[in-house]
Amino acid sequence: MKTLILNGSPRVSGDTVSLINLITSGLKGDTKIVNAYYCDISPCIDCRHCWKNSGCTINDEMQDVYKYIEECDNVIIASPIYFSELTGKLLDIGSRLQTYFCGEYFRKEELSIKPKKGAVVLVGGGDGKIEKAYETACTLLHHMKCFDIHNVVYIHNTNLVPALDDEQAVKGINDIIAFLNSAGE
Repeated sequence: MKTLILNGSPRVSGDTVSLINLITSGLKGDTKIVNAYYCDISPCIDCRHCWKNSGCTINDEMQDVYKYIEECDNVIIASPIYFSELTGKLLDIGSRLQTYFCGEYFRKEELSIKPKKGAVVLVGGGDGKIEKAYETACTLLHHMKCFDIHNVVYIHNTNLVPALDDEQAVKGINDIIAFLNSAGE
């Protein structure tokens, strides 16, 4: 089993990463983590190459991520919430999924992406509004062919309680682990 985790957090030891570490400690198989703030992935530049051609003209780490997306069994999007949305750097990576959108809707191609399971983990210290971020994450997951998406795990009081001390968050993470470990069942 292979799992891709898209980490939208800039904090290397923050609450989002602590939940990602909990996930990876329980997942079976191989895991690839893409750290949005520390990878070499540029945003889409709307060159429109993918309107008529498969792939992307930007030659960066996203080329390896595309390969992993096409063959993995699970995708997790984990992000802090900034102004009710996923982080900007994570959205930069998400913009590069344009090639999949164009393949399906403009080029009318059957994409060679393995169907997979997905999950969303959202972390914040704000007002608890997750609707926009969750909708965006689900849109990205659908473009990566995630058709079975676990209920969102969200903690919104990390300014008061560390994520790993929140029993509901830990329970939700353990549920995600069980859900993803059952890939292919």
